Amino acid sequence: MTRLGFAMCGSFCSFDRIIDELEKLAEAYDIMPIMSPAAYLTDTRFGLASSFVREVERICAKRVITALEDAEPIGPKKLLDVLAVAPCTGCTLARLARGMTDTCVAMACKAHLRNGCPVVIAPATNDGLSASAENIGRLLDRKNVYFVPFGQDDPQGKPSSLVADFSLIGPAVEAALLGRQLQPLLLSNCP
Repeated sequence: MTRLGFAMCGSFCSFDRIIDELEKLAEAYDIMPIMSPAAYLTDTRFGLASSFVREVERICAKRVITALEDAEPIGPKKLLDVLAVAPCTGCTLARLARGMTDTCVAMACKAHLRNGCPVVIAPATNDGLSASAENIGRLLDRKNVYFVPFGQDDPQGKPSSLVADFSLIGPAVEAALLGRQLQPLLLSNCP
């Protein structure tokens, strides 16, 4: 079975949709769950962190990786075939674009990319067309980095906000495993 790393960052409003997609992915992949410190520890109006962690661990039948030292062996031990980051916040986009490895998600990506294996990014950031645009551009040009197709989620209310169509995580992962970017990359209507 294909080994999928699934890393979640702190776009908390996306978690319910991400959990739904994770359930579907668990039917086809052996999933290693990873959560950023914000995703793992922060209670918000969208739910308790401990509830999301429990649900992710139930779906994946594995404990969530939350520490740098637990993410680092992903590369040297070749633990994954593909790694998805969903949702991927503007902070994580910046870390990946700049090669920073100060969170377990960034470390997992760096460790995985060193093996020439695909990383699939599903952005969810309010500044995708402003401060994070440069980082998205850098990552679009990076070898072995692919994106889940994305678009503006609220052009009138949040004109700089971008979010991936999370229902396309599975197809984007499949395309990345074949060395292809799922197209079209830019969506006009994004849920």
